[in-house]
Order: sequence, then structure tokens, then C-alpha cells
Amino acid sequence: MVRVKKLLGGTLSLRSHITQISETDGMIKALNKLIELSMPSMKAIV
Repeated sequence: MVRVKKLLGGTLSLRSHITQISETDGMIKALNKLIELSMPSMKAIV
């Protein structure tokens, strides 16, 4: 989690509540993309 905070920023930089929600949403999407890239892709062989 420390690496994620350093990568995405430890605090929210925007002041408005609505923009903070958007900023958090963007951080979550970026984190999900990083997790998706690190997962191995597997296919079942039938």
C-alpha cells in the first residue's frame, strides 16, 4: 500500500468534495489497472 500511495499521491490535492470523489475514482481505476496487469492470464486447455 505504501508504494501505491507514493505512486498515486498520499493525499487528495483538490478542495471541492465533488472533485475529490473524481480524483479518488481515478486513483481506484489506476490501481485496478495495475492489479490487472500483474495478474497472469490463463486459458483452459480442453
